[in-house]
Amino acid sequence: MKKRIMLVGPTQSGKSTLANVLNDSARPLKKTQDVIYGKNAIDTPGSYIENAFMYKYLIATAQAASHVVILVDQSRPVEVYPPGFAKSFTCSVVGVVNKIDLAPENAKLCNQQLERIGISKLHFRISLLDNTGVGDLKAYLLG
Repeated sequence: MKKRIMLVGPTQSGKSTLANVLNDSARPLKKTQDVIYGKNAIDTPGSYIENAFMYKYLIATAQAASHVVILVDQSRPVEVYPPGFAKSFTCSVVGVVNKIDLAPENAKLCNQQLERIGISKLHFRISLLDNTGVGDLKAYLLG
């Protein structure tokens, strides 16, 4: 079974856009209602992290993942993740701060949020608007 990269994040944080980049696809962007398995990435609905009773679906889906990417949206750093959430997964967890071209004053807040989630070391700062940092992230995740 091929291991994919599972993307987790709040609604509108850039999961589907990042999934398209990782899958080399141009799937139309609309609200993701179900888990979507692409060539390299698993796109999960934002509602799965925004509702605590849905966490079990994320944890189960992660069994098919090589990495879990936890997205934090710098333009809207809402607290949706419980403290230590990264420890829920048995595979490698990578923190990604997206939309770094927006609201630079939130950068420190996003780093603190990742630390609370349980990601202290390796994380990436990207912009899907101009592809800043995307090459490094793809190289790390896809080799």
